[in-house]
Amino acid sequence: MFESSPPPVSRSLLWTALFLAGGVAAYVVYTGISSRSADAVHLKEHAQSQSVMTVTVIAPAPANATPTLELPGRIEAFAKAPIYARISGYLKNWKADIGTPVKAGQLLAEIDTPDLDQQILQAKAELASTQANAALSENTAKRWQSLLATNFVSSQAVEEKLGDYKAKQAIVTASQANVSRIEAMKNFSRIVSPFDGVVTARNTDVGALINAGGNAGSELFVVSDVKHLRLYVNLPQTYVSHIQKGAIAKFTVPESPGKTYIAKVQTMSQAINAGSGSMLVQLSADNPSGNLLPGGFANVSFDLPGISAGLSVPPSALIFTKSGLRVATVSADNKVVLKTVVIGRDYGNKVELSSGLDVSDRVIESPPDGVTDGDVVKIAVAEPKKP
Repeated sequence: MFESSPPPVSRSLLWTALFLAGGVAAYVVYTGISSRSADAVHLKEHAQSQSVMTVTVIAPAPANATPTLELPGRIEAFAKAPIYARISGYLKNWKADIGTPVKAGQLLAEIDTPDLDQQILQAKAELASTQANAALSENTAKRWQSLLATNFVSSQAVEEKLGDYKAKQAIVTASQANVSRIEAMKNFSRIVSPFDGVVTARNTDVGALINAGGNAGSELFVVSDVKHLRLYVNLPQTYVSHIQKGAIAKFTVPESPGKTYIAKVQTMSQAINAGSGSMLVQLSADNPSGNLLPGGFANVSFDLPGISAGLSVPPSALIFTKSGLRVATVSADNKVVLKTVVIGRDYGNKVELSSGLDVSDRVIESPPDGVTDGDVVKIAVAEPKKP
C-alpha cells in the first residue's frame, strides 16, 4: 500500500509569501530608523536648550535724589592735656581719679620733694650771707666817703670800696633770684588742672617715684575737655570741591544706635595726602551731655547737592575684566551686551554707578562665568508666591 504525497505548492503562492515577508522586514527597518532619527533630533534640541544659559535680570535702581557721602571718622576732645612732672620726688597723694570732672586750677596730686626742700634752705642761707656781706660793704663805703672830705683817704680807695659794695649787691640779687627759682620749682609739686574738663587717665599712685620730664608714656594725668569735640575725617580727593568750610554734617556713633548728631566743618588741611589720596577735614561738635566719647569711632554723612544721582546695582552684577569694570545686560532679542561702568560710591550691599547704565537696561544679577557679548540667554521667570 503506497502513501499519498502532499500536493505541490504553486509558484505564485511562494512569491506572494516572500513578498509579504520582505514588506514586513522593510517596515520594521523603516520604523527603527525613523525612531532613532527622531530620538537624535530630540536629543539635539534638548542639548541646545540646555546649552542656553538661564539668567535672572533686574532693573537698576535709582539712587537718592540728594546723594550723600558716608565716611568713617574719629572723635577727639577739643582740648587734651597730658600732664607731666616738672620736678622729681615721690607722689604724696592724688585727689582726682579717672572720670572725675575738674575745674581749672583744681589740685590733682602732690609730690613730696625732700631734696628740693633742702635746696631751698641752702639757697636762703646763701642769700642771708650775701646780704650780710653787702650790708658790711655798704657801711664801709659810706665811712670811706666821709673820710674823703678830710683828705684822709684817696679818691681811688673810696671808688674801690664803692665798687666792692656794688659787686656784693649784685651777688645778693643773684642769690635772691636763685631762691625765687627754687621756690617756683617747689610750686610744681602741686599738680593742678590746666582747664575745665574730665580726668581721662591717671598713670601714677601714692609712693611712686616721679621723674621730671616729658617722655611719651610718663604723663601723670590726662585732662580732656569733653564739652566740645573735634571730628577728623579723610575726605577723598574726588569730593573735595563739594565740601566747604562751614558745611553741616551728620554723624552717628555705635553706642547710640538710631541717634544722629550734628557737626560743622571747622577747618580743612588744604593738602592731599599722597598715601591715601584724601584731605584731612576737621569738624566741631558740641557735647553738653557728655554722651559722645573722645577717641571713639563715628560714621559721618555729608550731603552732596551738587552731584547728580546715579543708578545702583548689587555688587554681584559687576564683572571685573582686563578691559575694566563691566555690567552684563540683556537686549530685546535676549542677547548679552556688556557695558563699561564707573563706580561712584560703594555702600557694601549696593554699588552706585556714576555712568554706563540706563534706567531701561535689564541687568543680569549674577552673570555666569565666561559670559561674552552676543551670547543668547534665557530669562528666568519668577514663580508666583504661594499664599
